[in-house]
Amino acid sequence: MRAREIEWRVSPGLTPYEEALAAMEERAAAIREGSAGELIWLLEHPPLYTAGTSADPAELFNPEGLPVFAAGRGGRYTYHGPGQRVGYVMIDLDRRGRDVRRFVHGLESWLIDTIGDLGIAAFRSPGRIGIWVDRDGVEAKVGALGLRVRRWVTMHGFSVNLDPKLSHFSGIVPCGIADSPVTSLDEMGVSDVLPRFDLALKQRLEAFLFSIEGE
Repeated sequence: MRAREIEWRVSPGLTPYEEALAAMEERAAAIREGSAGELIWLLEHPPLYTAGTSADPAELFNPEGLPVFAAGRGGRYTYHGPGQRVGYVMIDLDRRGRDVRRFVHGLESWLIDTIGDLGIAAFRSPGRIGIWVDRDGVEAKVGALGLRVRRWVTMHGFSVNLDPKLSHFSGIVPCGIADSPVTSLDEMGVSDVLPRFDLALKQRLEAFLFSIEGE
């Protein structure tokens, strides 16, 4: 089984962003060198904003003065904080087909299917990045993707709003999208959301790996 090849790590508590970024960079380099295996790393961060390589300073308001970090990934500003599941996905595409577009599509499908297992119909929205749900007839964003690929090893990954403090998203224009609300699985009626999400995500890991290899 492909899933047995991947280290699955879940960090308790809140992991400082700079610490996670350094660990991810180190692990990605080791994967490329062949001294470490691929890794899916699930964690939560303290409240903070990250700026992708396309971040526009006009989209950062930050009335509470939360820390802001340059992430090195693609995209614009995003929020991380307690109640949001962050997944850092370190996969070696050199041995899995070298198809970045297929990897991104597979990652989106993995999250959509996982959220579906919790009873919520999530979907892609044409022309918009992220994972979306229908909240009272309005498209609302429940998950974000931000990726970087270095020497065919993927870094960064996704964030899904389980039960975060949604007001913190008002400190930015999330991912540059100003005309749609942000929601959470808790707001959509999913109870006991963290353990259920993690379990469903892991159960679908094999299908995700199969999809990115294009078999």
